[in-house]
Amino acid sequence: MRSKNLVPDTVTYNTLFDGLSKSKRISRALELLVEMHDRGQPADVVTYNSLLDGMFKNQQPNEAFMLFNQMKECDIDPDIYTYNIFIDGLCKGGRLIDAKEIFQDLSVKGYRPNVRTYNIIINGLCKEGLFEEALALLSKMEGNGCLPDAVTFETVIRALFEKNENDMAEKLLREMVARGLLN
Repeated sequence: MRSKNLVPDTVTYNTLFDGLSKSKRISRALELLVEMHDRGQPADVVTYNSLLDGMFKNQQPNEAFMLFNQMKECDIDPDIYTYNIFIDGLCKGGRLIDAKEIFQDLSVKGYRPNVRTYNIIINGLCKEGLFEEALALLSKMEGNGCLPDAVTFETVIRALFEKNENDMAEKLLREMVARGLLN
């Protein structure tokens, strides 16, 4: 019986990237990206999203920006998940100003933030104590065609209660109940 030289496809590589990123083996994942390229196997947005997520989770934001630029040089367009990874990683890394800038650029670049995008940035704002800005964004969501979910409300309510802003928290809690988001 002959053995065939099987070449992993993009899905197989993406599975490996995801596993390596989750196990904090980013340098090995980057070596694998080179191997993938050398074998003529095209990377896709999922490939880069796995790597970018791993970089942010391993506190490597500068490397993530370099990889993001490489992604664009390879003519791979980022998607909303790519931007969610960036916004989340920057918020968790204490770089809220950068996260807010990327969030603001989304609509300019033709992307529509989804509920996850809003939840990420609202959480970042609440963690920094920027409640007015978080509440303004919560109000703006619906105007932008994105309905807040239970996570959105819970994030703001929890932060308000922690800061003894009980009246506002209770008002949002009532709104959450009125919308049927609380059982």
